[in-house]
Amino acid sequence: MSTDASTLSASAEVLIGLVMVIGLFGVLVPVLPGLALVWLAGLAWAWLDGGGAARWTVVGLMSAVLLAATIAKYVLPARSAHTSGAPRSTILLGTVGAVVGFFVIPVIGVVVGGIGAVYLAELSRLGDRDGAWRSTRAVVRAVGIGLLIELTAGVLAILVWLVGVLLI
Repeated sequence: MSTDASTLSASAEVLIGLVMVIGLFGVLVPVLPGLALVWLAGLAWAWLDGGGAARWTVVGLMSAVLLAATIAKYVLPARSAHTSGAPRSTILLGTVGAVVGFFVIPVIGVVVGGIGAVYLAELSRLGDRDGAWRSTRAVVRAVGIGLLIELTAGVLAILVWLVGVLLI
């Protein structure tokens, strides 16, 4: 049977916290799993520390925050981009461009490739540079909203975990 008495050392908890922070960077860098890493670190904390109702409650709260953010991350930006008139194919091409850009120009290529691909897709679709640029800005804004949602959720999940570490 598990108790709520901590069996993890302070250095192990610091290491788990560092993994969570790396997960936050994963929101911005596509090679890292992002919020999944934050969640897995929280799960590892509860499991390695022997579980207990309080720890699993913390993980449950983290899960709720991260799940809600993951849903919002896809629904809200997609709705915003669609409202601007950009079809899903443009967003898909932007994603492909970001991945290709990441490998061609490490790190900043994500932005260059993503924006470039969206602009070219919209220019091809609309045949108008000004219209393509307006649509590209709307898609970039929508993607930015998604990133902010993810970062906010990651920080909130880490704060939930920190409160759990301090109170349990």
